[in-house]
Amino acid sequence: MTPNQTAAKVLDGKWVRDQILAELKPRIAKLTETHRPPGLAVVLVGHDPGSEIYVRTKIKTCGELGIYSEKITPPETVSTEDLLGIIEGLNQRPEIDGVLVQTPLPEQVDKYRVLLGIHPDKDVDGFHPLNVGKLQAHMPAPQACTPAGILEMLRRYEIPVAGRNAVVVGRSDIVGKPVAMLLLHHNATVTICHSKTPNLAEHCRRADILVAAIGRAAMLTRDHIKPGAVVIDVGMNRKPDGKLIGDCDPEAAKELASAYTPVPGGVGPLTIAMLMANTVQIAEQHLCSA
Repeated sequence: MTPNQTAAKVLDGKWVRDQILAELKPRIAKLTETHRPPGLAVVLVGHDPGSEIYVRTKIKTCGELGIYSEKITPPETVSTEDLLGIIEGLNQRPEIDGVLVQTPLPEQVDKYRVLLGIHPDKDVDGFHPLNVGKLQAHMPAPQACTPAGILEMLRRYEIPVAGRNAVVVGRSDIVGKPVAMLLLHHNATVTICHSKTPNLAEHCRRADILVAAIGRAAMLTRDHIKPGAVVIDVGMNRKPDGKLIGDCDPEAAKELASAYTPVPGGVGPLTIAMLMANTVQIAEQHLCSA
């Protein structure tokens, strides 16, 4: 750090998460008093350790907020047809507002048919093609949780987006594409890069807001970060010693960025917070249309 350079601001995902959850509590209380609690069903196939931890956190957060939750655990050997039958049963239940199928799924399950099997107005993940299309058309719909959380973080830290150059590294349907669309809707000039982009560092160095979501540990180095940029690191990679590291070199982000998200503790906590927000919003819509 040069003598005149100020320390980069740490964008604390837990602080943003706590704000979001606190704002949800009165909305949940109102729903519970006038109608019923919001309801979330999580389908967990098999015994993937990471998925089990993630689902446990989701169920625990529901309990803390007063959201009704169910965990359905079909066996690892479940067929696509049987899983679709479970989902359709949840689609038909009026007390269940949101249905989430935890991934990854076993190889024998057709994940695309499962995705289409969730009714669009119960799609708390925002992954159904109808909701993806609504996102592109800038229409109200459940939005993918991690991208929506990133925009909430930028808003709550009062980081301007309009008129800024944003570079998204990664083109997944879960993070890269939807976060690029959300940034575009907030009037950023957006470039999407990926593993086949030539001169990647050159593109990244143009970014006022750099979103790293490519899934490769510390792939983005100081050569990729423009001094003063805001670095949003979505990566969650395990080092050989078991510690987590993002897609950016953390020391480079600390040294060059004006603000950055740490890993862990940055973007991660926002995903479940936005899942809760989607569940509550869908429950409110169901109540209005009842």
